[in-house]
Amino acid sequence: MSKVPLTVNGAEKLRVELHLLKTVERPRIIQLISEARSHGDLSENAEYHAAKEQQSFVEGRIAEIESKLTNAQIIDPLTVNANGRVVFSATLDLLDEDSGQQVTYQIVGDDEADIGAGKISIGSPIARALIGKESGEVVEVRVPDGLRHYEILDVRYV
Repeated sequence: MSKVPLTVNGAEKLRVELHLLKTVERPRIIQLISEARSHGDLSENAEYHAAKEQQSFVEGRIAEIESKLTNAQIIDPLTVNANGRVVFSATLDLLDEDSGQQVTYQIVGDDEADIGAGKISIGSPIARALIGKESGEVVEVRVPDGLRHYEILDVRYV
């Protein structure tokens, strides 16, 4: 499997979620299954089937997180020395030349992306267009509603 890029914060969030799933959710679901079994006939036991479905979901998510953490390439933006270039984990101040609005984004892994928090996925069209560029450059980005033009005002590694 290929490496999964994660920021330090993104890896920590996955570790917290994994811990919660293993120490809280898994035992809770095991208890639900046990209680449902005590009700008798499993073929018509809706509580049992619902609990087994929850168990399947949680076990799948545990496996997914463990795989991502095993294959993670954790990048600390504080240790990045990209000489002002846009790289994974960089925080950017951009001017949307089409709207005149200034925006700030951090380029993060797919699991960490949250546009409302200013975190864009490394796989997004805007991140792909920005990678390798530096302050002062204007970047043309093809988005679903057409072309956008962004001027890179500042690149920080925080």
